Formats: sequence, C-alpha cells, structure tokens
Amino acid sequence: MRRFLLPLLFLAVGVRAVPAQAATWAPVQAHSDVQFSVLHLSLSDVRGRFGAVTGDVRFDPSDIINSSVDLTINLSGLDTGESARDSVLKSASFFDVEKYPTATFVSTKVEKTASGLAVTGNLTLHGITKAVVLTVDGPNGPVTGMDQKLHAGFTATASIDRKDFAIGTSFPSGMVGDQVKLSIDLEIVKQ
Repeated sequence: MRRFLLPLLFLAVGVRAVPAQAATWAPVQAHSDVQFSVLHLSLSDVRGRFGAVTGDVRFDPSDIINSSVDLTINLSGLDTGESARDSVLKSASFFDVEKYPTATFVSTKVEKTASGLAVTGNLTLHGITKAVVLTVDGPNGPVTGMDQKLHAGFTATASIDRKDFAIGTSFPSGMVGDQVKLSIDLEIVKQ
C-alpha cells in the first residue's frame, strides 16, 4: 500500500501544469489597420489611416501577460482621402516619410486591467522614441480561420502628442490639434 501512496502523493503535490509558451503570430494584412484622428482648426476631426502593419506578436492565450508585440507601420501608405492633404502630411513638415518611412511599436509590458489590457511599449515615430500605453480590447478568439490556422483579434487605442514626436511643430495647436488619437485593429494568425 505504501508503495502506491508515494507516487500518488508525488502526483498530488509535486506535479504542476506546465504553462503554454507564447507562440509567434503575425498580422493579417487584409484585417489589420492603424487609423488616426486629429482636430483641425479646433472644429472637426480629420481622420486617416497608415499603410501596412507587419511584425511579430508573441501571443500566449493561456496567460496574456506573457505576450509581447513588435510591429512596424508603413507611414508611406498614409491616406486621409484627400491627396493634397496626404502630400503635406507625408512631407518634411509632418511625418517626413522619405526620411522616416516607418513607425515601430515594441512592447515592454502587458497588464490585465479592469476593462481589458494595457500594453506599454516604445513607439518610435519620426526618429523619436517615447513610451506609450495602449488600451486594448481582446483577445477575441482564437478561432480557426478558412486557412485552417488559428486567428485572434485585438482593438487598441492611445492618444499621443504630435509635438512629442516633432511632427508638424511649425503648425499652431489651433490649426492642427496637439493630441492625435490612434485606433489599431489587429488580426493575427499563428505561424
């Protein structure tokens, strides 16, 4: 009897579930988007979107705080629906996409909050890196897509001060608002 109790005691006390490790996931281009809005003439918001989102997400659905993000956003794809305005925003007066064609976000911490997740990371934009906190809803999923791979989705928001990144500094706040609202829709697929 004693010979059977020892292995049972070992199983009951000594064996713990091995946590799942974060796996590499990648953005799905057709379902990922970074949008922005900024106040114009203190009257109305101008909205636009940036280009493709690429990079890696280390996603652990069993324990989300073990996840991380390393994304690149193509600023050359900036589109507000008005080509003349897009040309000005892409110029050296604002984003200077010839010199800085991309922005990056690299997470440093993922935390659970009462309303979802907070992802803190370093945003590099216009050659300047600043800490930014994304408020994240999700994950939605994972679910199996038509490609028979696992997919998950997130929506994140943040507000940044354009002057912190030396964007449009010659334009007064009354003409172009200082606060830029970001909205990120990200669908990822397991690699």
